[in-house]
Amino acid sequence: MFELKPYIKQKNQIIDASLEKMLKDSLSSETLVRAMKYSLMAGGKRIRPVLCLAACEAVGGGPEDALTAACALEMIHTYSLIHDDLPAMDNDELRRGKATCHIAFDEATAILAGDALLTLAFEVLSSVEFDDKNLTARWLKVIRLISSAAGYQGMIQGQMLDITSEGIKLSADELEAMHRLKTGALIETSLNCGAYLGGADRQQRDQLNTYARKIGLAFQVADDLLNVEGNPELMGKAVGTDSLRQKSTYPSLLGIQGSREFAKKLVKEALQALEPFDKQADPLRAIAGYIIERKR
Repeated sequence: MFELKPYIKQKNQIIDASLEKMLKDSLSSETLVRAMKYSLMAGGKRIRPVLCLAACEAVGGGPEDALTAACALEMIHTYSLIHDDLPAMDNDELRRGKATCHIAFDEATAILAGDALLTLAFEVLSSVEFDDKNLTARWLKVIRLISSAAGYQGMIQGQMLDITSEGIKLSADELEAMHRLKTGALIETSLNCGAYLGGADRQQRDQLNTYARKIGLAFQVADDLLNVEGNPELMGKAVGTDSLRQKSTYPSLLGIQGSREFAKKLVKEALQALEPFDKQADPLRAIAGYIIERKR
């Protein structure tokens, strides 16, 4: 029987070692690199890079085929957290049980550390060397997918909608649209990139894309629930902040129980999308359940 905990631990060790190596020989100032490492190596869940690697394996790819893309995705995710925590955005002081980057250093350093991680992500993506023209096309596709997901038509647009909708009661469709951009875009792209780099066919990519959309939204529903009833000591950050900022959330729209049922429905639909796959997709099946059962 597949066990998710040792799988995630093993993948995180591989990802962390690669991230350390990518930052090891930096010529940037000591303070800037320390700030980048402070947030990047703070012990996050690494869900996005793990999903990227798991999707690659699910379609028959090798363990190294998507590692560079997985690391780049984690850099982009971390940059977004550094900027989200800034006083001009969510003004949070805790992240992953530690002081946020702008508290541990200062606002200017945090901004630059986030900028540096974003640009480093594309530096490492474009540094992959190969002779195969087919691989060249795949990597160009991956770079375009990540650029779109992280940019003004994806994650950044979602964050903008999140800010401008504070104090406004969104409909279910509006809330889903916002979260598909803010949270779902990078999760969906993590799976899509893993699938492309693993050599997935069109049907496999379509099925994984459906899975990705469902778990991306389920992840946000779970986050909304944790912000209401989570344990701040386990989460490593404050709870109740969504209510204080008058944000539209699934608990405010559907209630606690309604949100739980919605998250379960999304996971069920995600698992149905994986039915054509064999046991190589077991990590993805287990991650779907973990997303709504996690405590942080």
